[in-house]
Amino acid sequence: MKAVIPAAGLGTRFLPATKAQPKEMLPLIDKPIIQFVVEEAVNSGIDDILIITGRGKRAIEDHFDKSFELEQILDQKGKHELLKDVQDISDLADIHYIRQPEALGLGHAVYCAKKHVGDEPFVVLLGDDVIFSKIPCSKQLMDCHEEHNGSVIAVHEVGMDMIEQYGVIDGVRVGGNTYEVKDLVEKPRPEEAPSNLAIIGRYLLTPEIFNAIEKTEPGKGGEIQLTDAIKLLSREQRIYATEFDGERYDLGNKEDYIKATIQYALRREEFRDKTLRYMKNVLKK
Repeated sequence: MKAVIPAAGLGTRFLPATKAQPKEMLPLIDKPIIQFVVEEAVNSGIDDILIITGRGKRAIEDHFDKSFELEQILDQKGKHELLKDVQDISDLADIHYIRQPEALGLGHAVYCAKKHVGDEPFVVLLGDDVIFSKIPCSKQLMDCHEEHNGSVIAVHEVGMDMIEQYGVIDGVRVGGNTYEVKDLVEKPRPEEAPSNLAIIGRYLLTPEIFNAIEKTEPGKGGEIQLTDAIKLLSREQRIYATEFDGERYDLGNKEDYIKATIQYALRREEFRDKTLRYMKNVLKK
């Protein structure tokens, strides 16, 4: 199975930090956001990854490419642990790139992957969503697809005060944490939301999604919404949603960025105790 990572957005919510660098290259401590996403795909057993980029995203390609001069300097200085870290990045997977020529929405970005994906199901991982979980979220979707043989959307419960920021499903539980999707609503008002199960940035889609995208009319801002295309696809085949097990952070959101940085620090042995002590001292004050 192949993975597609849309990473063509402008990152306006993080200006001025993203004026001269991609939002996907903002770090959690010492690791860029998009590396977490690529590692999730790799840890799910996927080694063929297509990243959809745009103007000003060259840093992403450079990050996953070899850096011979840097590697040589690290080797000469005996910094072999750092050298291994740098070499491991370029050996993660077969990573390909294609540019989205215009900002025409997530649906259009996914459509740019049509030739690369071909006629097989594929996983879509948004380039600024990081999920910490024992079993990678993409692998959870793959397991659900294997059981139900259809497209699968990752969802989680959100408060009704946040519901207008998400696409939301109307579904019937078919077992465990899996639902058969009956309808999808993009950014509904709280009183109009069919549930509190919000769609987050992970999808496993069958190749028929490309035909659905072709039929999808542009929505707000002239953008083609992936949610609208999936809704069209649901008229032709069953769509499923699974409540994934894990902690998800939308790193286009400043509050989530702060939370994710703290969470990642607590997950790393060299930072955990120092971070906890600092947090306790702050609370005392």
